[in-house]
Amino acid sequence: MRTRPAFRAFTALGFLLTLVAQALAMPSTARAHGDTVKVVVTGQRDGHVTTEITWENDGDAVEETVAATVNATSVDRTRSMGPWRLVRVPGTRAGWMTAEVLAPGNWKVTVDVGFPALGHGEAEIAVPVVDPVPPSAPTPTASAPLPSAPAPSSAAPSSAATGPADPSSPSPSSSPGVTSGGGRTGWWTTAGLVGIALVGAAVGLWLRRARAGRR
Repeated sequence: MRTRPAFRAFTALGFLLTLVAQALAMPSTARAHGDTVKVVVTGQRDGHVTTEITWENDGDAVEETVAATVNATSVDRTRSMGPWRLVRVPGTRAGWMTAEVLAPGNWKVTVDVGFPALGHGEAEIAVPVVDPVPPSAPTPTASAPLPSAPAPSSAAPSSAATGPADPSSPSPSSSPGVTSGGGRTGWWTTAGLVGIALVGAAVGLWLRRARAGRR
């Protein structure tokens, strides 16, 4: 019966030592950097709330995942947005931002960090109204050049300059009986012989009638 209280005391002592070891192991990061983080609301980027979170004591960047809530209230207190979480900004040392987007207007933003340490930050930011980009006009395509009219020839035909030929004056080539070379001489020879024969026949006929009248 006496062993039971001793066993219970030993078990309670072991459980207490385990809790102390866990408590000493968990805040090792906090002991190295401090127990608070510094939260600076730097503004907005395309409506996303941007912040920088570092350790309060040494200014080192927080390498752990930050568990935080972001709330925004319009300056006139007619609108509120959130709570939202923070995601790390790629390529930055201590940048964090919201995945959600604030509507255009003036906002009071508060950020509360709960892990890996406590932190708080707030600021007023303005989200401008972004005009929609108008659709771009189609680029006119270069049309093919129209064919140019041919320039009038400087060497005009001689017939156009002097007017049409007189139809009453026959051309040398259209005269009857005109041939080239020896054909022209043969034509005139034949015509002369026929004329002489006709003249001779007429003279003979006249002489015969004269003689007959004398008788």
